Amino acid sequence: TEEQLDNFRQEVDGKGISSYPHPWLMPDFWQFPTVSMGLGPIMAIYQARFTKYLASRGLIQNWENRKVWAFLGDGETDEPESLGAIGMDGREKLDNLVFVISCNLQRLDGPVRGNGKIIQELESEFRGAGWNVIKVIWGSRWDQLLARDTKGLLMSRMMECVDGEYQTFKSKSGAYVREHFFNTPELKA
Repeated sequence: TEEQLDNFRQEVDGKGISSYPHPWLMPDFWQFPTVSMGLGPIMAIYQARFTKYLASRGLIQNWENRKVWAFLGDGETDEPESLGAIGMDGREKLDNLVFVISCNLQRLDGPVRGNGKIIQELESEFRGAGWNVIKVIWGSRWDQLLARDTKGLLMSRMMECVDGEYQTFKSKSGAYVREHFFNTPELKA
């Protein structure tokens, strides 16, 4: 449900979706136990392809509105299996496949590419493989600030920060963020 998506990784009282994709935790939601081994993406791709295969031969009915959803992390995309088959989606026109990649800049063994920009890197990989990419970043709390940014200064500042800086901002106080992120007189205005 929409409420479950709004409460992703917040499973209190059964209102959210667990980030650990295993049927044991949510037997009525997750179908494949994939964890963080890079298996989720490739399983989703082949599930979407197999669904189309069955449908094209008349072996399943009412499949048009079915989607295969893969909920992934940015750290998981470092696994070779995660991105190794994404070209198949473009070639096979798998319009029944959706990847949602949460870019929290973390993986199990540490930060994800601290001096890079993982969102832009992933966008390039997926667009290059023929995917449609929609980026949902920052959340609606930034909408008013972005609307007032008529010169593009805030957007420019967002683009110049690398992921490691964002991890620092997330772990520090609001005063630190105001001083170091909004670091010019124009941004402070």
